[in-house]
Amino acid sequence: MHGQSISTYYANGFSQKIRGINTKERKGGAFVLSDGGQIRHKWGHVRNDRKRPEAVPFQRGKSVPRKVSGMESGPMEWVSPDVLAGLEAEGTDAHRLATGPDFWLERFGANLLLSYQTEKGRDELLAEIGQRCAGYGLEVQRIFGKYLPLAASERGAPVLLREEMGGTLETEAREAGVRYGLDFGGGYSAGLFIDQRANRARVRTSQPKRLLNTFAYTCSFSVVGALAGAETVSVDLSRRSLTRGEENFRRNGLETDGHKFIADDVLGVLPRLARRGERFDTIILDPPTFSRNQAGKAFQVQRDFDQLVVLALEVAAPGARLLLSVNHSEMQVADLERAGRGALRMAGRSGRFQASAALPDFPMGHGAKTVWLEVS
Repeated sequence: MHGQSISTYYANGFSQKIRGINTKERKGGAFVLSDGGQIRHKWGHVRNDRKRPEAVPFQRGKSVPRKVSGMESGPMEWVSPDVLAGLEAEGTDAHRLATGPDFWLERFGANLLLSYQTEKGRDELLAEIGQRCAGYGLEVQRIFGKYLPLAASERGAPVLLREEMGGTLETEAREAGVRYGLDFGGGYSAGLFIDQRANRARVRTSQPKRLLNTFAYTCSFSVVGALAGAETVSVDLSRRSLTRGEENFRRNGLETDGHKFIADDVLGVLPRLARRGERFDTIILDPPTFSRNQAGKAFQVQRDFDQLVVLALEVAAPGARLLLSVNHSEMQVADLERAGRGALRMAGRSGRFQASAALPDFPMGHGAKTVWLEVS
């Protein structure tokens, strides 16, 4: 590997070049930041009983030719101290810290997650983190890096760039006082999509009676619904994700009795719920860009979102509110509204759209595309 221009991140046993500094293979390496924010290398065994995640290798200086969802060209933007103070005051330590043209930085408690397309963007952000966090008064224990590939098949778990000695890859973060478990070794996503913060707040304040959370992942919408007194039904292909969702219930003092966690295909579950006459006053539709069910059938959001909304309307009670949300680079809010209007016509119902609230830590045009549909 020495002398090659390909840089690969590994938490244990790697060789790479970073900001012109050649490192050699050695077990137990981890990057840390000096007081000035520059990168230095610290050797020592990392105490952990779990295997460190590995990143996907990519060519030095090779930019991804297609824009990643939520990313636009422009200068690096850091949240203001006032915004950070406001988030802290409301009991939130899971939020965006910085946004650039080909990277962004998120905070999860004492951990930072740097998502990037190119080494250049990653290095620019790493060079500022120490000084910026000191200015914010934030104590950072670990920094994880996540490369943003084009193909979903190339996605890997975040890579540890800096760590205090010891610790586990599992941790916790708070949003408006609600506690969510995170696992940086559990896959491509750690466990909480922070660009849905305003929509979760809307669910909690609306005090739903019955909430259906499709593609529920770790059930964050179900948690806030249950905290508001709702009976919830969470549907996701992954039993493991739903188990983490049940753990999130318990983290917040909620019993899981009376709440359903269904590990199955959403497009198959919705017709069954409709046949049983089940109705919900709040429905969350936040599908992944791509997934494949147990039978091998693929869900593709551009192709299947319209059908998803049609099926969801069959279980929508009068006056129900549906969150329509995607994170696909080629879909916009206008596409969500078009799908909603088409579904309303098919169902012979009327409705109106309501914009989601903006987030102060996300520059305009970044994050998931979302809109609320209230039906008659």
